[in-house]
Amino acid sequence: MSRPAPNHRNAAWAAALHTGLAGALAASLLVAWPAPATASPAAVTNPAPAAPSATAAPRVLLVVSAEGRLDAQGQPLRPGFDLEEFAQAWRVFRANGLLPEVASPTGGAVTPDRFSKDDELVRAIHADAQAMAALAATRRTQDVRAGEHAAVFVVGGKGAMFDLPRDPALARLLGQHHAQGGVLAAVCHGPAALAAVTTADGQPLVAGRRLTGFTDEEEGQFGKRWAKEYPFWLEQRLREQGARWEEAPLMMPKLVVDDRLITGQNPMSTALVAEAVLRALGRVPVAREPLREEASLQLVQHWLGGERTAARALLQAHPQRYKPDLIAMLGYYQHAAATDEAARRQAVAVMELAEPHFDHPRFREALAQARAALATPAR
Repeated sequence: MSRPAPNHRNAAWAAALHTGLAGALAASLLVAWPAPATASPAAVTNPAPAAPSATAAPRVLLVVSAEGRLDAQGQPLRPGFDLEEFAQAWRVFRANGLLPEVASPTGGAVTPDRFSKDDELVRAIHADAQAMAALAATRRTQDVRAGEHAAVFVVGGKGAMFDLPRDPALARLLGQHHAQGGVLAAVCHGPAALAAVTTADGQPLVAGRRLTGFTDEEEGQFGKRWAKEYPFWLEQRLREQGARWEEAPLMMPKLVVDDRLITGQNPMSTALVAEAVLRALGRVPVAREPLREEASLQLVQHWLGGERTAARALLQAHPQRYKPDLIAMLGYYQHAAATDEAARRQAVAVMELAEPHFDHPRFREALAQARAALATPAR
C-alpha cells in the first residue's frame, strides 16, 4: 500500500486539528480565517476531578513519548507526546479514583508536542501540581514491572511514532501486562507501541484483533513535517500485522474494545478510551460535563444520523455548549479528504450544520464551492 502524500495546505489548521481536543483548533482557525468580531461564548466549566481514594485504588500507567525536544528559542526540534490527550486521560482517571503514574522510554522530564496555551484542558493540567510533577519525573519503562498496574494507557502524539516502537522494555512490559490479564489501551498514535509487541508464541499482539488508531487518511491530511520521517505509518503497519482495522470518518471519535485491548482513533477519542478502561476494570465512570469539542462532535453525529431538526435546535438554543468553528473546519477537511460523492455530500452536510453560526467569507466561499462540486444539488 502506497502512502498518500501529506497535505500541506493551511498548515496551521492541520497542526491544530491533530493536536486539537480543545482551543488549539480554534486558535489556529482564527489565524487562517480571522474571525469576524463576535463575543466569545462562555466555556463549559468541567467539575474539578475528585481526589483518588486512599484505599486500594487501582493504579494506571500512562506511557508517553520522550522524543520531544525544544531549541533555544523554545521551538520544537523533535515531536513529543500529545498534552491534551494526556490531560484528558489523567483527569478522567483521577476523577474516578484511579492512581495514575507516568512512564517514558528514557524516564525523567518529557516535552510535549505543540499545544495551545489557551486550551481549557492545558490550563487545567498545568494547574495540577501532581500531574506536572509526574511529567517532570517520569519512570523509565525498563524500571516498571508487569503487574504493578491494573491498566496501561499509551498516549499519542507524533513523537510516539519514533521512540515507543523502538523501546524493547516497553514492548516487553506491554506484552507481559496483557498476558497477565491487564487492561491495555492506546489512543491516536499511541498504538504505534503495539506494533513491537508479540505474544508468547512470537505472533504480533494485534494479529486478529479489532483495533483502531490514527488513520492513513488523517495522516495524509495532518501529517505535515514528521510523517515523511516515520519508520512506518500506523494503519499500514498494524494491518500488515493482521489487525482487524476499524475507523470512523476523518477526525471523528472512534472507540474499539476487543476484550482487554482498547484503542481510540484520534485525539477526539481520548475520553472514550479512558472511560472504556474504567469499565474494563469493573468501574462505572462518574458523570461529567462534555468538553465543548466533545459536545460539538456528538452534535455532528446526531446531525449525520438524521436527527437534523433536533441538532439544529440544540445548537441554536445553547450555542455556548458547542464550537461552530470546529464543526466548520471538520466539514472542510472531510471534504478535502473525500474520495467519492457520498463522502463529499456528508462533508457538505457537516459544513451546513455550522453555516448559521459561523459567518465568515472564506467559509462561505468554501461551502459554496463544495456545494457546486456535488454531482446533483443538495436538498
